[in-house]
Amino acid sequence: MARGGPKLYQERRRELGQSFQDGGEHYERVRPGYLGDSADWLIPAGAKDAADLGAGTGKFTALLLERGLHTVAVDPSADMLAQLRRALPGVAAVEGSAEQSGLPAAAFDLVTVAQAWHWCDPLLASTEIARILRPHGVLGLIWNQLDTSVPWVHRLSRIMHAGDVHKPHFKPPLGPEFTGLESHLTRWEDPLRTADIMELTKSRSYYLAASEETRAKVLGNLDWYLHGHLGHHPGEILPLPYLTQSWRAVRA
Repeated sequence: MARGGPKLYQERRRELGQSFQDGGEHYERVRPGYLGDSADWLIPAGAKDAADLGAGTGKFTALLLERGLHTVAVDPSADMLAQLRRALPGVAAVEGSAEQSGLPAAAFDLVTVAQAWHWCDPLLASTEIARILRPHGVLGLIWNQLDTSVPWVHRLSRIMHAGDVHKPHFKPPLGPEFTGLESHLTRWEDPLRTADIMELTKSRSYYLAASEETRAKVLGNLDWYLHGHLGHHPGEILPLPYLTQSWRAVRA
């Protein structure tokens, strides 16, 4: 919790969330996708219809479509949705939020929120998601995050200000509409050049909301850490360790 109490925390969260209104092309190009097993684990047997809230450029939406689900993508950013439509032509994509999706009631077997639940009001979003889910429908929450159990990655995450790295035993907050919270973890590696890691940093909310002076400092620290301290050369491929954390809960 940020200093100043819940109100200041909520204001800061909204400010950082607004940083994603633009830059959809860059986000699509540099952010990693998701492993298929996260979708396979989340999708309930017999599911036909899904809504992907906070869909961004459609990185998780694509997994749902590949598995044959009729999927609607929802995001508050028109720029992100424009990238999604280019990547997934023909997909149903509408502007909205997890708190106010604008989707019909009891229309979906699965609702997913990938890399976005921390930008949502969990109680309002839980109520809205329960409204659009069918009885016994599933809510799936997914995060890719750097594997900070690896020492060099832990320091890298601090330099990058990777704010979505969860503490041990983290559980996403949900409203009373959901029960039976379960979790699934996948460890994997994303092969990147050091220049790619610099670009990845530029897609983070901290960097996007920062002043030019702060941005220059972050990139300077990264350059020193990757090339000076760790001794990598710019064209070298680094296997960057990740975790994909997935949670699912059932509409009570």
